[in-house]
Amino acid sequence: MKVFISVDIEGITGVTNWNETELGHNEYTWAVEQMTKETIAACEGALKAGATEIIVKDAHDSARNLDFSKLPKEASVIRGWTSSPESMMAGLDNSFDAAVFIGYHAAAGENGNPLSHTMDSQRCTWMKINGEIASEFTLNTMIAAYHKVPVVFLSGDKMLCENTKKLVPNIETVAVKSGSGGATFNIHPELACELIRDGVEKGLKNIDKCKIDLEPNPKLEIRFRYHQDASKAKYYPGVKEIDDYTVEYTAVDMMDLITARMFIL
Repeated sequence: MKVFISVDIEGITGVTNWNETELGHNEYTWAVEQMTKETIAACEGALKAGATEIIVKDAHDSARNLDFSKLPKEASVIRGWTSSPESMMAGLDNSFDAAVFIGYHAAAGENGNPLSHTMDSQRCTWMKINGEIASEFTLNTMIAAYHKVPVVFLSGDKMLCENTKKLVPNIETVAVKSGSGGATFNIHPELACELIRDGVEKGLKNIDKCKIDLEPNPKLEIRFRYHQDASKAKYYPGVKEIDDYTVEYTAVDMMDLITARMFIL
């Protein structure tokens, strides 16, 4: 069994402030250590479920966060960015049996995490796919579905975990935190790792129950924080400016949608 693991940091237990997410900041050290520990737990759960090959995508910011020397030897790590439309899912193809998401967070336009955002925290007020608020989970699950790879497990904040059921009703989730205003309420780091380990193992036993179908011609909508960005985005072929801050794009398929997203946001 071949498993793809995409790892972010804003949904790791304890992470509350942007300082804790930035490479080189003194508050970053402990956060990335816990990010690595939760990734190790996911790998261990995958191995217990029978995985023989694990590819981990370091999918936060610089994509140079994880201390992969601490990961099980069966895991390979993709560091840095490929500059391809798949972004956080770069390296995924139809050879994988399942995908797992660690450290994911609530979407731009939602209040479930002080660090809620979708792809670009500085420029995007919200993103919608087919009329629904889209998180990075939404986008990346649809990318996986394009490659016929089911997403079987997610860890992150409580709001995101609850919202995932709308797209993948049978996904296994672990909420390691919840958010209120600028605060987070976090479970103990060791407990988070235990729950992730068990949850990944359980999720990988339900692969067939997590398969989803994609709608044809998906519609992407982005509301920008600055009207200048919307004005620029309208020049991408097929993009329509809805108002001074909002654009939409009707795609041929998910690859077309994420390619447009890459160039306009």
